[in-house]
Amino acid sequence: MKMSRTQLYRTLDQADVGEWEALKVLADQSPWRQTFHIQPEAGLLNDPNGFCFFNGEYHLFYQWFPLGTQHGIKYWYHTSSTDLVHWRNQGIGIAPDTIYDSHGAYSGSAIEKDNLLYLMYTGNTRNKDWKRYPFQCMAVMNTQGHISKLPPVIEHVPDGYSDHFRDPKVWQDGEYYYCVIGAQRINHTGCTVMYRSPDLQTWTFQGELQTSLPSFGYMWECPDYFELNQQGILLFSPQGIEPFADSFQNIYQSGYMIGTPLDLNTCEFDHGDFCELDHGFDFYAPQTTLAPDGRRLLVGWLGMPEIDYPTDHQGWAHCLTLPRELTIEHGELRQRPVQELTQLRGQRYHVNHTVDNQHHLLSSIQGAHYEMLVQISDIQATRIGIELCVGNNEKTVLYYQPELEKLTLDRSLSGQPLALEYGTTRSCSLSLDEGTVTLHLFVDTSSIEIFANDGRKVLTARIFPQPDSTGISLFTEDGSACFDVTQWDLLAKEEQ
Repeated sequence: MKMSRTQLYRTLDQADVGEWEALKVLADQSPWRQTFHIQPEAGLLNDPNGFCFFNGEYHLFYQWFPLGTQHGIKYWYHTSSTDLVHWRNQGIGIAPDTIYDSHGAYSGSAIEKDNLLYLMYTGNTRNKDWKRYPFQCMAVMNTQGHISKLPPVIEHVPDGYSDHFRDPKVWQDGEYYYCVIGAQRINHTGCTVMYRSPDLQTWTFQGELQTSLPSFGYMWECPDYFELNQQGILLFSPQGIEPFADSFQNIYQSGYMIGTPLDLNTCEFDHGDFCELDHGFDFYAPQTTLAPDGRRLLVGWLGMPEIDYPTDHQGWAHCLTLPRELTIEHGELRQRPVQELTQLRGQRYHVNHTVDNQHHLLSSIQGAHYEMLVQISDIQATRIGIELCVGNNEKTVLYYQPELEKLTLDRSLSGQPLALEYGTTRSCSLSLDEGTVTLHLFVDTSSIEIFANDGRKVLTARIFPQPDSTGISLFTEDGSACFDVTQWDLLAKEEQ
């Protein structure tokens, strides 16, 4: 049942007696709880926020509505980890408890200064007529984990932009700090603007990022600028992009543009095409950080806005992706699962099998929580693939068509259906790698993350099979191929 506005904008201290505890009990009973992904105890999780390394640990916050699975008043919930694998729940990081964030602590980022962690976020406020007034707010966390709020650092939306003005991502370059903010022009087109500060307190509007996309959707959410291999990269999540062929099939998109480094004085960004980061069904609002060893790491929301999910009636909704390492190779952004995830590996299984125009159900490999590496070579078929989470009339299918150089994920029979109005398949182009297709898979209770050909393409999706749908099948059509399959059972991470 849909909640009313009044119900959606209640804080935890306004909840009925026992309401939050009952929601947790309901969530615990869900058959689709994840085992090695960050997920809420109960309620709704969405955008990752404040991803950083501070005081010897990784910190990752996420948007959280605790009293239901619809989008209501937002908190920042805090998790931390020493290894990017075992995450500990630290409780509420930022609560919507001031006049500047009265209707939600919206998305933002983090940066260290003077042994303190500064958390810059958008405070969402509404007046009695429900008109929005966004503030760019700042909070500070010390080394003991205590968070205190400062006065807003950007109180007004600059001329020419609407009240859709949010999601600051901050970084330092030389003696100055910079942030990009997602914006909407008054003509209802999306863009990104930039501010500069000498101290994280006083911010000066630098202007709009000058790109070659003057009319690309109606809002750009969650921008993130960084540099890698002497090149500038702008990530953002545009809303209002029309589908085209196999591209832009989700309700909203997330992607990147690579170019020469952003001119911090003129805001000019000379870049290439906008490319989708993930070609699956459920990926949005990614955020990156710099690891102590120099790696650029990314985490995304493993979900989508404005979509009903099967767990919505089970007391919880959504999770975060596994952390990914970003590199630029041959002019494109590659994403690979971070090496630290090998800590989760348990029992190893291996098979090598030639499949000739048939479906071959593996007898020695199955499961509901695993990592798998599949190398397909000597391809002489028109279609090759693997079926995962196979059970009674259920399967999640991943297949490749060599002549079309196309990889497709099909969740039409993956279990409980969702978002059927947006289709049941996702496809992307993928060329053979020296005649071989390599698929690196992470399968959890209700999700799959696919890294194809060493991170050239990634497809992420929620799936909701029955608990006994654990089979794995290899197949080819009109010919043969050789499959080399290695699987590791993944050990459940420490209790959150």
